[in-house]
Amino acid sequence: MKNGAAVFLAAFIALGASWCGFVLAPVLQLGGAKQAAVLNSSDIYPLQPVGDATLGLQVYRAEGCAACHTEQVQQDGVLCDVVLTSPGKNPAAVSSLVSSLTLQNLTKDAADAVANQITLAGGKSETHVFATGTDISRGWGVRHGVAADFLYDYPVQLGSLRAGPDLSDIGVRAPAVNWQLLHLYAPRSVTKNSTMPSFKFLFEVRKIGDAPSPDALNVPKEFAPDDGYEVVPTPGAKQLAAYLLGLRANVPLYEAPFTPPEVPTNSPADKK
Repeated sequence: MKNGAAVFLAAFIALGASWCGFVLAPVLQLGGAKQAAVLNSSDIYPLQPVGDATLGLQVYRAEGCAACHTEQVQQDGVLCDVVLTSPGKNPAAVSSLVSSLTLQNLTKDAADAVANQITLAGGKSETHVFATGTDISRGWGVRHGVAADFLYDYPVQLGSLRAGPDLSDIGVRAPAVNWQLLHLYAPRSVTKNSTMPSFKFLFEVRKIGDAPSPDALNVPKEFAPDDGYEVVPTPGAKQLAAYLLGLRANVPLYEAPFTPPEVPTNSPADKK
């Protein structure tokens, strides 16, 4: 073949370019990734999981959870709210100005313009940024997923099908370990009309001994075993629950900014 060498060279270049684009470039870009700084905070993100949470990722993988769930919140854009923090020395004029302005659901440029008007009038304001998108409106997260969210995941379980909701911050939405375990044992006991299959094989139904096990689940009567028996999670169930509780992609980062909502001082969270 007269053109054999040229064909081989072209194929080699094409495969080499593909390898560089899909393998080498991501490794160079993310291979040395480190924990990221949380915006307006001295905290770093993410924290490295330990114990059961680390093992739980392997249970999540083994049980094929990524076949029905994703861990990648999508985001369409951002909007801003301008909040007046002080009317300054001319409260009447600032209040009159603010009442004539649109302060919510603004683009960044529009929010900056409004904030500038308030400043020129002598007042002070803050611009609050929040992400928008169908995933976020469903309550599946507060921002889009970024590489830092998966720093300690191996393998990364992004998923591609949503037979169930996205789990990027399920540890925030459902932070109780008993809820997570009940959901694994009998999904409909905590989520009505759930289509999720039961993972009863991760639990042991056994006869109650001299005293109930401290790990036994408080299963609703409709889903409970026969009288005299209890449902006890196996180590695999505990590990999977710990992994799910650790899914908390809910902090603002440089590449995914938003303004966290303020927690009221008298909120239940302050009593824990």
